[in-house]
Amino acid sequence: MRAWAELLRVSALFSVPGDALAGAAAVSRRPGRGTALAIGASLCLYEAGMALNDWADRDEDAIDRPHRPIPSGRISPAAALGAAGVMTAAGLALAARAGRPALTVASGLAATVWAYDLHLKHTKAGPAAMATARSLDLLLGATATATAGVGPRRGGRPDNVAGTSVIADAIRTPGPVAAAPPPPARGGLTEALPALPAALVLGAHTYGVTAVSRHETQGGSTGTPLAVLATTTALAAAVLGEWRGRSVDRAGAGSARSVGTSTADGARSEGAGRSGRARVLGSGPHTSGPLARAADSAASPPALAARLEGLPGRAADPTRLLTLALTGAYLRTAGPPLLHAALNPSPPLTQRAVGGGIRAMIPLQAALAARAGAPLTGLAVMGLVPLARSLARKVSLT
Repeated sequence: MRAWAELLRVSALFSVPGDALAGAAAVSRRPGRGTALAIGASLCLYEAGMALNDWADRDEDAIDRPHRPIPSGRISPAAALGAAGVMTAAGLALAARAGRPALTVASGLAATVWAYDLHLKHTKAGPAAMATARSLDLLLGATATATAGVGPRRGGRPDNVAGTSVIADAIRTPGPVAAAPPPPARGGLTEALPALPAALVLGAHTYGVTAVSRHETQGGSTGTPLAVLATTTALAAAVLGEWRGRSVDRAGAGSARSVGTSTADGARSEGAGRSGRARVLGSGPHTSGPLARAADSAASPPALAARLEGLPGRAADPTRLLTLALTGAYLRTAGPPLLHAALNPSPPLTQRAVGGGIRAMIPLQAALAARAGAPLTGLAVMGLVPLARSLARKVSLT
């Protein structure tokens, strides 16, 4: 049993569920049946890749890593190849249960995994292939969640604490009819398009980890760990930068809606007292004095949005603080091992950098979920860290 655990690298399994959960958050959906099916499909395809990897590298491992299950004789090559085929079929079957769009993405993921293990791994396209696989895994979660018919989009409650529900916006909309506008008519693979930025971030991280792993058996590379460390820092900055942009947009839009609604609601009762206010402000329906212009400018939606943005409470936004903490955990997990590998590019330290990069995927996935307005999902993903750390002490990640 331990031989199979080593072959499948079960300690790395905990880096997989966060892909689908981050994808669900990116398309503003609550995790549901489609998300669960995507997680199951991802786990099967991930383990199929692990078994196929060792089958394809059995001759190389006989020299560099003779302790691996196949070179040591604990698992036969035929059994490893058979396991890869069975788990690939199981992954595609689970994806098919989530719908045709999810099966399409899963088929692309499976093809990428097999192409990488059988050929692309030892070419310059290897890191790009692995990055594509991880990006497709997140898009699989987004597609399965959005198209499996599991319920409405996430609104302001309970997970997307930074968002605003469509129905609530409709209730606040002035006018005789306050009907909620229907969501944009989209279907199939286009439902997953909002998850593309998160998929690219995760893919870029995977590219770096794969680039470092190409030197893990013999070491000797200083430039690669340094370049990947710089990439890791840039990805963390991108996560935080994108969150700030969304935060400002949401605050401005919310303030504008609130001001516009209040102005429209008060216009009907304003006529009776307008002349009195005109005497005080020096403005009326047809006046344009300096006080009137100042009052209009201060009450305009952009001005009020900017003033609200500067309130002290913005700095204490719990979702923003959580995103910052999760991004810091990502840097703390991936950064030091990469720096050590750059200073001393020996095989043990290079392997440790690869392991750190694999473990860092979990806080990165959690940060992406929190950035998308799903802090509870982010915390749930982060809860996998202790389990991954405990199992990594028993079964190596690499």
